[in-house]
Amino acid sequence: MTRHFLGIDVGTGSARAGVFDASGRLLATDKADIAVWREAGDIVEQSSEDIWRAVCRCVRGAVGKAGVAPDSIAGIGFDATCSLVVLGSGGAPLAVGPSGDPARNIIVWMDHRAVDQARRINRTGAKVLDYVGGTISPEMETPKLLWLAENMPRSFADAWQFMDLTDFLTWRATGSLARSTCTVTCKWTYLGHEDRWDAGFFRSVGLGMLADEQFRRIGTEIVPGGTRLADGLTAEAASDLGLTLGTSVAAGLIDAHAGGVGTVGARGAAGTAFTRMAYVFGTSACTMSSTANPVFVPGVWGPYFSAMVPGLWLNEGGQSVAGAAIDHLVQMHPYAAQAALAARQGQRTLADWLASETDARGGARMVRELVGDISVVPEFLGNRAPFADPDARALIAGLDMRSDLESLLALYLAGLCGLGYGARQIVRAQQDKGLAIDTIVVSGGAAQSRLVRQVLADTTGLTVAASASPEPVLLGSAMLGSVASGDHASVGAAMEAMSALGEIHSPQAALADWNDRRFAAFEALQQVGRSIRSDSR
Repeated sequence: MTRHFLGIDVGTGSARAGVFDASGRLLATDKADIAVWREAGDIVEQSSEDIWRAVCRCVRGAVGKAGVAPDSIAGIGFDATCSLVVLGSGGAPLAVGPSGDPARNIIVWMDHRAVDQARRINRTGAKVLDYVGGTISPEMETPKLLWLAENMPRSFADAWQFMDLTDFLTWRATGSLARSTCTVTCKWTYLGHEDRWDAGFFRSVGLGMLADEQFRRIGTEIVPGGTRLADGLTAEAASDLGLTLGTSVAAGLIDAHAGGVGTVGARGAAGTAFTRMAYVFGTSACTMSSTANPVFVPGVWGPYFSAMVPGLWLNEGGQSVAGAAIDHLVQMHPYAAQAALAARQGQRTLADWLASETDARGGARMVRELVGDISVVPEFLGNRAPFADPDARALIAGLDMRSDLESLLALYLAGLCGLGYGARQIVRAQQDKGLAIDTIVVSGGAAQSRLVRQVLADTTGLTVAASASPEPVLLGSAMLGSVASGDHASVGAAMEAMSALGEIHSPQAALADWNDRRFAAFEALQQVGRSIRSDSR
């Protein structure tokens, strides 16, 4: 029987599943929406039960569309956002916010309620902070745990397990409480290179109770992504998913890191695994760069050992909002409602419709003329890297009183350029520390656009390569399943066998000087924003 591999990706708004063959060819995908609750105070929550139901729906859908037998699925890999799941006795959900609703038991990655806790943790100057770029982010789990302990002590005390969302999914599938090296190293301050938690750090920040418990609620078994967990799918999970009892399940990855696995080791002439930076462009954007030895880059998370590719060090940067920033930006424009209607009539997303309208006007080669005088710093939720500044906010310069489509396209393209200039800052910070980055390999929904890829190449001045796979994030997770099943000996072997580069974009020389000047303006606007915040305090 032909063997297949299932990749499951849980993003911010949906769960997706993809079925792949041993060569990495995508056979079918399916998608199911998941609920998100937002409240004042930067609170964003989800439900683990809702997410599991969505996973089951899309897995059944993908396997059905692929037309393969359930028992041909040899291995399963999960990836998810780095959101905090809180479970009580027996795995029952516990409330994590002011609503008091136990169904809402996930603090989503983008939730910024723990900004004050992050500041206090950073003031300790603890050694473990060296391995998160020197500054912990409120997007990470330790500040969120501290917020929960201080603001909802009953939920904190009653919690049986605190899990990253990826680890919740693998537990739900297999019953294993093993955590992925990726999740706990990147988001929980686990020292992957030393295989330990730092008890002194937890005591110094007010979470000593976790150390006193020998960390049983946040993970005592830590394993690399791709490790086969327990005895595979449990009977209950197999029934839920429509799959076979005992199917191999891999320790998973954070969603962006699955995109990295699906792209950075791909066959192709552009760059190498050590000179490629993965850029996963979705609701937010994450960047991943691998090195043989640790490289410390202020403001860039890491270096993390074995967090993406076992045996290699990882530096992780990114932007707190990317696709979401563009969506928010264009929705503010007076022409947005008319554009959204036209997009719906064409059964397209607004971003896709705007890209097609840009292409009709000459595409990326006409960006200079189309953008005009507008400059955008799209940091609506702060700067994740390289400045680790959660208080940064978006700025727009050059607006006039036009309210037509041309004005909307200018704002849209200026926003894309702003994201590119932010990525350029991340690349520069790493290059200044000796990382020889020459190629950006993109994945994620927004990166499917040729316009977006070319703008990224032009604004960063680097070669940008797409994946040959239409779903490189799902492919990365499917690769983990192929390792857990024994079909590939390692994550590196799976990367080589199952992925290849696709279309290559080189920077347009004619726009180099313009982009240099626009980048200088971008950085000047950032500085103005910092000055305004400083003066208002």
